[in-house]
Amino acid sequence: MGKKNKKEKKGKGQEKTALKTEKKAEKRAKRELADIGEDEIKKQIAEYQDKAKDRTEVIEEKCPPPSPRSNISLTPHPDKEELFLFGGEYYTGKTMTLYDELYIYNIKKNEWSRITAPNAPPPRSSHQAVTLSQGGGQLWIFGGEFSSHSQSQFYHYRDLWVYHIKHKQWQLISAPGGPSSRSGHRMVAWKKQLVVFGGFHDNLREYKYFNDLYMFDTENYTWSRITTSGITPSPRSGCVLTVNQDTGRIVVYGGFCKEKVKKDEEKGTAFTDLYSLTMEGKGESVKWKWSQMKQSGTRPSTRCGVSATVAPGNRAILFGGVYDQTGKKNVTEKKKRRKNKGGDSELEEEIIEDTEECLDDLKLEKQRDITQGTSTAEVPMETDSSVFTVKIGPQSSKTLDNSDQSGGSFLPSPRMNCALCVKGSILYLYGGLVEDGGKQITLADFYSLDLQKLDEWNIIIAEDKKLQVWEESDDEGEDDDSESGSGEGAEGGDEESTDDDSDDEDITFEDAPKQNPDESAEVYFARSKEYWITRAEEIFEEDRSRLSSQKMEKLAFELCKKALLEMNK
Repeated sequence: MGKKNKKEKKGKGQEKTALKTEKKAEKRAKRELADIGEDEIKKQIAEYQDKAKDRTEVIEEKCPPPSPRSNISLTPHPDKEELFLFGGEYYTGKTMTLYDELYIYNIKKNEWSRITAPNAPPPRSSHQAVTLSQGGGQLWIFGGEFSSHSQSQFYHYRDLWVYHIKHKQWQLISAPGGPSSRSGHRMVAWKKQLVVFGGFHDNLREYKYFNDLYMFDTENYTWSRITTSGITPSPRSGCVLTVNQDTGRIVVYGGFCKEKVKKDEEKGTAFTDLYSLTMEGKGESVKWKWSQMKQSGTRPSTRCGVSATVAPGNRAILFGGVYDQTGKKNVTEKKKRRKNKGGDSELEEEIIEDTEECLDDLKLEKQRDITQGTSTAEVPMETDSSVFTVKIGPQSSKTLDNSDQSGGSFLPSPRMNCALCVKGSILYLYGGLVEDGGKQITLADFYSLDLQKLDEWNIIIAEDKKLQVWEESDDEGEDDDSESGSGEGAEGGDEESTDDDSDDEDITFEDAPKQNPDESAEVYFARSKEYWITRAEEIFEEDRSRLSSQKMEKLAFELCKKALLEMNK
C-alpha cells in the first residue's frame, strides 16, 4: 500500500508541475504578445469570423490574378470549365499573411473573379479541398492552420466547411467524432465520402504527427474513424493520398515527420514508402487492411513539400518538392545553419538545388521518343495488377543532356508547396515556394500541361520578379553583424561560427587536380574526369542508383564547373 500511495502522490505531483509550467508559459506568451502589440490568436480568428457574419450579400467581381501564395488549394469545378483557388499564405521574411479569399478561374475566358460571401471560413493555409457534383456542386474544405503576422502564434483548425456552388453559400458543418485539429493532412473524395489521413499539430511547445484515417458521409453528415489492420503507415504529414474511384483502394506515398532525438535536438524524416489500403467485404461487414507495396520504375528522389493530384486513368501526378541535403541533424535549425554557412558548404547547396531541378523537371517531361511516335508505358506501383499507377513521367535526356535540348523547351522553375489539379486532361500548376539561399520566395505564376500530349508547358501567368519580395528579418541582420564582428568581439564571433558550421558536412576540393593557365573547363574536365566523377558519386550517393553513367558524368561536369568558379574567385 505504501509504495502504491507513493506512486499516486508522485503522479499527482507531476501533473501539478505540468499545469504550473503550462500556466507560466501562457503568462510569458501574453507578455511577449503585449511587447510586440499582437492580439491572442483566437481573438484574431474571432475578428475574422465576426466580419464574415456581418456580410449580408454575395459579391462576385472580376479581378486580377491572386497575389503570390503557397500552401493553397486549387480544385476543379465538378461540372464547368472552372477552377477554385482558396486560402494560402505569403511570407515576406518579416511578416506572414494568411488568406480567406475564394477565387474562380474561368478556363475558357482566361479570367479571374473573386467571390465574397457571408459566413466564410477564416483565413488558413495547408488545408485540404475537394469538389463533388451533388447538390448543384460542392466545394468541401477541412482543417489547415492560421499564423499570426509575427509567426509567434499558430492555430490548427478542425472545422469542416462546404461551399454550395450553385447558391454561392458557405456552410459550417457541425458533426461530432471528426479528426483532431491539424494541418498538412490529405483529403480525397470517394463516391460521396471524404477520406482524411495524417497531418500534424504544432503549438510551438509540442507537436504530434498523425496516421489516423477518417471518413465523412456527405449525405448523412457523419464522421467515422476507420479501424484498420495490416502494416499501417507511420505518422506523417504532407504525403500523397490517392483513391481508385472504382475499387475504393487508397494509396499513400511519402510524407514527412519529425521527432525529438534529445532535449534540444530534433530529427526530420522524409519518407519514400508506399502503402495500399484495400476494402474487404461489403455493407456493415466492411474491413480495411493496409499493406506496404513494392515499387518499380523511375521513382522520385527523396523529398518533402511535393504536390500531387489525381489524373484520368487513376494516375497520380507528382511535381516539385525539396530535400535538405545538409539537414541530417536538426531540421528545425535549417535556416540557422544556412545563415552561418560559407564557402564550399554554399557550393554544395547550390549544386544540390541544380540537381534537384533536373530531377524535378524530369518528372513531368515525356521522352523525346514520344514526340516521334513511340509510346511509353505507365509505371505500375503495386505488387498486383491494380489499375493504380503513378504517372511521374519517364526520365528524359532532354534536361540533363544539353546537346539534345530543343531551344523552345520551357519548364516551370523548381518549387515546393505549389497548387496542382487536373481538369479534363489538362494539368494546372499555381504558385508555391522556391528557396534562394536563406530566402523563401513565394510565387504567383500559373501554367498548364496537356497530359495526353505532354509536349510543352503553357504559360498562363509568367513569373514576375517584381512580385518576388523578400525582406531581411531583424534576427538575420543581427546574425550577420555577429558573424562579421570587428575589434574585440570578432574573435568570439569566429568561434561561434565555427561551432555552427560543424553541423554541416563541408565539401572541399583542395585535392582536385590544378587547372592550367588559360585551360578551359571542358579541357580541364577531360583530363581530370575520374576525380570529378568520384566526387559527384559521393555527393549524389542517394540518387546514384537512379542515374546512368552518362548522366552522372554530366553532373560531374556541372560540379567541376561550379567548383572552378569558386576556386578562381
